[in-house]
Amino acid sequence: MHLTQALKRAVQIKGNEIASFCAGRERTWLEARERIARLAAALYSLGIKDGERAAILALNSDRYLEYFYATPWAGGVFVPINIRLAAPEIEFWLNDSGSRVLLIDDRFLPVLAALQGKLDTVAHVIYVGDNNCPDGLLDYEQLVASHPPMEDTNRGYEDLAGLFYTGGTTGRSKGVMLSHRNLVTNSYNAVPALGLATDMKWLHAAPMFHIADGCAIFGVTAVAGTHIVIPAFAPEATLQAIQTHGITNTLLVPTMVNMVVNDPDVLNYDLSSVRGITYGASPMPEAIIVRAMEVMPDCGFTHAYGQTECSPLVSTSGPECHVLAGPNAGMFKSAGRAVIGVELTIKDGQGQEVPRGTIGEICSRGAHVMQGYWRQPELTANTIKDGWLHSGDAGYMDERGYIYVIDRIKDMIISGGENIYSAEVENALYQHEAVVECAVIGIPNEQWGESVHAIVRLHANQPATQEELIAFCRSLIAGFKCPRSVSFRDAPMPLSGAGKILKTKLREPFWPDQSKGVN
Repeated sequence: MHLTQALKRAVQIKGNEIASFCAGRERTWLEARERIARLAAALYSLGIKDGERAAILALNSDRYLEYFYATPWAGGVFVPINIRLAAPEIEFWLNDSGSRVLLIDDRFLPVLAALQGKLDTVAHVIYVGDNNCPDGLLDYEQLVASHPPMEDTNRGYEDLAGLFYTGGTTGRSKGVMLSHRNLVTNSYNAVPALGLATDMKWLHAAPMFHIADGCAIFGVTAVAGTHIVIPAFAPEATLQAIQTHGITNTLLVPTMVNMVVNDPDVLNYDLSSVRGITYGASPMPEAIIVRAMEVMPDCGFTHAYGQTECSPLVSTSGPECHVLAGPNAGMFKSAGRAVIGVELTIKDGQGQEVPRGTIGEICSRGAHVMQGYWRQPELTANTIKDGWLHSGDAGYMDERGYIYVIDRIKDMIISGGENIYSAEVENALYQHEAVVECAVIGIPNEQWGESVHAIVRLHANQPATQEELIAFCRSLIAGFKCPRSVSFRDAPMPLSGAGKILKTKLREPFWPDQSKGVN
């Protein structure tokens, strides 16, 4: 139960084979271990030992991968920072975590000026970019070259491995404490659940700060696969990387899948190497996954459900569920069944298990459950009750043990006493041929408390009216669930660093004078 154990095994069985490729840099597993041991020595000399924290604010790279292993090798705790945060939010994460070292690349150098004099514990800043190292910063490559490799400190089991913060757009962010046992257990679960294999080439297009990609970082290393890294997701860059490197597997959130399969040039790329795409992090509209299955008919799709507090994997529905005919037809609508080692249940508001088919809160327990929230014991106690982690997601379980995620409980719209789940309405809207992107929110209504409002972006040259879209929804879902109003936008929806639509931003214009986000 040591994160670094997987790295040592990869060196043992595939030492001279490729571990990573990024920006023209190719490393074997032997080279990767040497660099990681040297970087660990540098971090150790800067005070990263005995559970001290080292944070990183950077785009994806092979150096990010090395950081994830060098930090625990030195005895420290990694703190990946959301690249979409504003300077005050970054300041809070760094101060709240008590990070001693910050690694930063060219993209985020301007943030340092805004943080000047505001950081309580950061004593050293390491430059991980490709240009000349700015004055006052430590050069990553020089640190690696100048420090002899150190022995692994062998932190493991219940030792804290990482702080993965959630939130940051409203209220106080929560630092999720994940131990070595949490993350190693998750990597073991990911191998069969995501179809990880030693001959795989995994594309890191999703942001590496996010625990979803962390699942791939630790899982792919566990099987000694190959990491292919691009700086950030973009449809063209992702498609080009797949074609150039013969990518076999990747992870994309639904908004990314939507952008890839609806790219006008998608059919001009050779995607034949792809044998598995994992998606998750937010609800996947049925129309988008069906389109993806049409574009890549030989690819096996896996819906992965989880959350940061669960390290993150909880359940999966694999390729056997992504079919349009036979006994499993349409089972991709589910989030699958519990992965090995995870126990799932659906509870009501009183903490009691509900009958199959009844909507309640999805809860889980097992070695995947976080240690708690950093310095927030009361919130921890409200989230983990009698060993069960309460997800905040509403859903139900069928007779075969498949769970269906309806929505975030906080995104549920209550209109006239009826519970309406935004994901269900969005799924209906996505089936309209003119809709390329949509989000459904609750807005104030004096009579009903809240009313259902849809925010829609249309395909170019495919017009649709408010009345047409509302009527279309009425043909698919109950009338009380349908939007009462629709607004249109030309620009893409605002996204979080993980690629989720930021409904908090979309709600702001509708709740300017409200003291809370419900009415």
